[in-house]
Amino acid sequence: MPYIPRGARRLGRTRVTVPPLGLGCAPLGNLYRPLPEDRARQTVHAAFDTGARHFDTAPHYGLGLSEQRLGRALAGRDRAAYTLSTKVGRRLRALAPGETVDGQGYAATPARARVWDLSRDGIRRTLAASLERLDVSAVDIVYLHDVEEHIPEVYGTGFAALAELRAEGVVGAIGFGLNRSDAAARYVADLDVDVVLCAGRWTLLDRGAFDDLLPVCARRGTSVVVGGVYNSGLLADPSPGAPYDYAPAPAALVERARRLASVCAEFGVPLKAAALRFPFGHPSVAGVLAGAASPEEARENAELFTYDIPDALWHALTDRGLLDPDLPLPTADPGGRRGARP
Repeated sequence: MPYIPRGARRLGRTRVTVPPLGLGCAPLGNLYRPLPEDRARQTVHAAFDTGARHFDTAPHYGLGLSEQRLGRALAGRDRAAYTLSTKVGRRLRALAPGETVDGQGYAATPARARVWDLSRDGIRRTLAASLERLDVSAVDIVYLHDVEEHIPEVYGTGFAALAELRAEGVVGAIGFGLNRSDAAARYVADLDVDVVLCAGRWTLLDRGAFDDLLPVCARRGTSVVVGGVYNSGLLADPSPGAPYDYAPAPAALVERARRLASVCAEFGVPLKAAALRFPFGHPSVAGVLAGAASPEEARENAELFTYDIPDALWHALTDRGLLDPDLPLPTADPGGRRGARP
């Protein structure tokens, strides 16, 4: 039988667990375009009803709108039935007189501004505000968000503030949510990190995390949650003009994605299904996050995640030079070229 990830995985040495598939909630913050309130609520309900039990959000996503909508959509659900993660590093404040909203890719947001703040007080205030927007008493995971360029603050105050919250039992697991795997690898090597949310660097198109982050996570016992498995869109629809890391994809990458899709089609497997499954070849990967901007997309993610993917597909991608031969594969056969399954 093909390998299909099942069961919740524990993060590092904590008691916090995540299921293999979670919902990335940036679209709830009106990423790129407005999402009607009822569609946002229906999207969360569809994800929950199809088995998603991990919801990841952040103050950055729509200047708090994602957190607000997620909290309203999950109201009344058993808090113990799902894992909830948010982020710190950017504190939100009211706009000053004459100041305009900087959406940073988010549309129709609340009238707020972002302020970088990795001080102890700033992190505690940021988390308290998130709890209020989410309308919960606690979250399970807190990440330092997009702090690749804030190294002195991370080492000086930021991570120590998170570690203090963990020691106090305020949060169950702490870590980093980053786009650059090299920066994440440095932090994991130096600090007591439970989990890294790594976006876009461990995918069918990008092996970066395999070369720097994943080895140190395996050595340190740090778990990895993988986001950006579609590389912001190219692996969802490999057509000219498709985005890769939030910019138009270079022609060579579009061609490679099209070749990946072609080989997948030979085996009757959608490219998106392969993209969702691929990260689980490495034993440090605990789960993946897939965004959805509609209930239909949430249901599609759940269906694609459990797709029967034959081991032969992964070997074909390697044999045809679309995956490097040293990469671990999410195969079921004991002799497959892969890392041990988690």
